Amino acid sequence: MLKVQQLAKHIITPNARLDILKEVHFHLKKGESMAITGASGSGKSTLLSLLAGLDTPSTGQIRISEQLLSELDEEGRAALRRNKIGFVFQSFHLIPALSALDNVMLPLELKGLKDAEKKALDLLTRVGLKQRCEHKPIQLSGGEQQRVAIARAFAGQPEILFADEPTGNLDPLTGQTIINLIFELNQEHNTTLVLVTHDHLLAQACERHFQLDQGKLKERPFPQVISSDVGY
Repeated sequence: MLKVQQLAKHIITPNARLDILKEVHFHLKKGESMAITGASGSGKSTLLSLLAGLDTPSTGQIRISEQLLSELDEEGRAALRRNKIGFVFQSFHLIPALSALDNVMLPLELKGLKDAEKKALDLLTRVGLKQRCEHKPIQLSGGEQQRVAIARAFAGQPEILFADEPTGNLDPLTGQTIINLIFELNQEHNTTLVLVTHDHLLAQACERHFQLDQGKLKERPFPQVISSDVGY
């Protein structure tokens, strides 16, 4: 589903070259979940942006569902994101002027689906926000906004979901609710998950764990958590 080979990203400054990522490579199968951890500033968000086609690498290759990203122009990458990719941002990135329902409907309408409103309402019901569907983001709590963002990300039934610190702005109890929700939807839709996180429980809920250190990505096997709080 996701194949990364010799991926690198650097920035040229007036005084030096800054290497953010160095020779990153891994494969991820359909339906698998992986967590990427690392210190702040280690390049985690940069890597996620590259994988989602929001940024371009200095060298290396990224394939999503057998499509080589470097063969696509910006319009082609946007189409790939629209059809195959979901993205959950740490800061939610909901459209302030739109209601929760309209935010979730947007990707469905962009795909030209006629029953966009019904599907969006079904998803908001699924994440426990049916009664809040007409509220705008400013009228919602952080946890509610994140649930809207997750519903929006899953609305187009993406083959792969990228999430950047999906519990980073939430209290522990709300964060646990978001973790459970992500993995419930992942199992229902067999979506491949790539999660950047500092959240220990979220990382251990994933099947694979990678750590980014000094620009290099290394897999760090760990035992799965056996807990009534993390069911996936």
